[in-house]
Amino acid sequence: MYFFKFHETMEKVKTRRLAFVSWMAVFAIQCVLFNGCSLKGSSNKTNETPTFDSVKFSYSAVIGVGVDSVWNRRDPSDIIKVGNKYYVWYTKMKSPVTSGYWGNIWYAVSEDEGHTWEEKGLALDVGSEGQFDSHSVFTPNILVYEGKYYLYYTGVKPTPGNPHNKFENNSTNDFTAIGLAVAESPDGPFVRVKNNPVLEISSVADDFDSYRIDDASLLVKDGKIWLYYKGRSAVHGKKGAGLTKMGVAVADHPEGPFEKHSKPLIERSHEVLIWAQNGGVASLASLSRTIYWSNDGINFNMKQDSLVRIPKAPGLYRPELEEGNKEKDFPGWGIAMVQKRGLAYLLRFEIKRE
Repeated sequence: MYFFKFHETMEKVKTRRLAFVSWMAVFAIQCVLFNGCSLKGSSNKTNETPTFDSVKFSYSAVIGVGVDSVWNRRDPSDIIKVGNKYYVWYTKMKSPVTSGYWGNIWYAVSEDEGHTWEEKGLALDVGSEGQFDSHSVFTPNILVYEGKYYLYYTGVKPTPGNPHNKFENNSTNDFTAIGLAVAESPDGPFVRVKNNPVLEISSVADDFDSYRIDDASLLVKDGKIWLYYKGRSAVHGKKGAGLTKMGVAVADHPEGPFEKHSKPLIERSHEVLIWAQNGGVASLASLSRTIYWSNDGINFNMKQDSLVRIPKAPGLYRPELEEGNKEKDFPGWGIAMVQKRGLAYLLRFEIKRE
């Protein structure tokens, strides 16, 4: 009798074990096919909402592109690494001019993660007479794609109708546009594309980007080129600088044609800083001092607000901009700017989660 009971019990155990193994096999297959499960200890963070609690910024001086008695530098690009060198592009003006509307684009390299920089020279000068960028080129950014280096920038021409062919920096008809120059090497030479500019202001006065567009920031997502930018509306006049919003335009190729999203994505986002994270897109909005994140790159939600000591006009070291376009878990460091009366220079910053 005891033997039969023991035998019956062992048969039940075997049956339960087989059922459990079968269930686990089905579960595993569903995970592989549909990516619809998450096991404890899994390293797959794709499209999981990231946390940004207690983000802090710290700063340090740099050598080579810091305080300068002759030249001012501002609006650094995002940073890429090629070989053992880090590259950054920026706007340069002769002191005491601090506005990028009177600058051109230079670049520098670093071999110690941005602490020391060697200025290499002019990367892009103003365009030829009559072109949209014939007065100034500024706020550059970079993308590496299929072996080529794409340098996006903002351009302006002299104010239309000005009798002395000068740039007035008014709030009525000094429109900007975003241009593109391409090179086989990060050291150039950069050649303007034939279809410049690649992005222009809206022709509808009430649109958020009907007066100026600026601050291109790039991302390769879903096999397409995403160009994030800030827009300023013609209806806001002189108050427009404090009312800029972030928008996006998407193309199949870095040279376009780009198709704008119909509405702005983030309010109060004067300087555009985005990076790839967790399969989505994160952004630091400077006017509101807030970090946003979007799963699809379009619909952004606030993740941390009331940030303190945020970097001004920052550019990040972003590996996803390099060849292969692979994202980093969380941004670590970048280059920002300081602007004072008659003085503009670059400095290094770090982002940490505490």
